[in-house]
Amino acid sequence: MSTQTTVPASAQWFAIHTLSGQEGKVKQYIEKFKIVEELDEFIFEILLPTEVVSEVKNGKKSTKTRKLYPGYVFIQMKMYDEEKRVINKPWYFVKEVAGVIGFVGNDHPAALRQVEIDEIKARIEAANGKEVPKVSYEVGEEVKVNDGAFANLTGRIDEIDPERGKLKISVSIFGRFTPVELEYWQVQRMTE
Repeated sequence: MSTQTTVPASAQWFAIHTLSGQEGKVKQYIEKFKIVEELDEFIFEILLPTEVVSEVKNGKKSTKTRKLYPGYVFIQMKMYDEEKRVINKPWYFVKEVAGVIGFVGNDHPAALRQVEIDEIKARIEAANGKEVPKVSYEVGEEVKVNDGAFANLTGRIDEIDPERGKLKISVSIFGRFTPVELEYWQVQRMTE
């Protein structure tokens, strides 16, 4: 039995609507059982786009993985035959997976356009290896420092560096504004 690595031109990307919180289980199940069910000539890649999000609660920084498209898993598969009829075996296999509500488009799923799947893959690539702060800030916004040497001082955001997850803030020390560089998680909004 040879494992097929080349994806046929007839394979397209589709969106699967899942129950909330079941996306990972759906992806794992399909990846595991597509081989057992001899569907690896119909089902190819399964995507569950995520990003790492950091936040601070009670002075402690935590990170968690957040889904970019909650409730959806993307699958590259051969759905239709040459006469544009749904191929039953892979169709029913995916629809019967626990946690799957169905394909987006119900009985006649429309394939995602290449530009749409390119955008999804670009978001995955952009999020790869980066932490995204849960809160986004704006230049000029007043914040309170909650960690480090400047804890409990307030300041104004002068610059934002989202690539590095850093903020340049002017804090008032003895009546003089001093620029300091802090990480996103070291400050909080004045309204929080």
